[in-house]
Amino acid sequence: MKKPQQVVVLGASPKPERYANQAVRELINHGHYVYPIHPRCTEIYGQKCYPHLKEIVEKIDTLTLYVGEARSSQLIKDILLMKPQRIIMNPGAENDLLETQATTNNIEVIRACTLVMLRMNLF
Repeated sequence: MKKPQQVVVLGASPKPERYANQAVRELINHGHYVYPIHPRCTEIYGQKCYPHLKEIVEKIDTLTLYVGEARSSQLIKDILLMKPQRIIMNPGAENDLLETQATTNNIEVIRACTLVMLRMNLF
C-alpha cells in the first residue's frame, strides 16, 4: 500500500450524491488524511470541514479540485501559498490559469478524476 497522503478536497460537499462527497469518503477509505473545504459545513464523514484554505497548516500532498474555474481563479494565491505537491483537476474543474501558475511554481497538475484514480490504484 502506498503511503497515506494529506489531501485537501476543495469544494467538498455534505451531499452523498456529489462526486466531491464521494471523494472524501473514498480518500478516507484508502487511508488518506482528508481536509474538506466547505464554507458552511462543519463535518463530512467525521472529518472536520474548514471554511477556507488558509486554515490548513499541515503540509499538503494533494489538492483535489471540485470547484469551477470562476471559484478556483479567486483562490489561486491561496492554493499556491499552500504549496501542494500536486493538484488534481477533476472533470469540470479545469482551470488553465491555475494550471499555468501551479506548473510555474513546480506543482504537478493532473487533469483526472480522483475517484477513478483511487479505484485504479493510481492515486
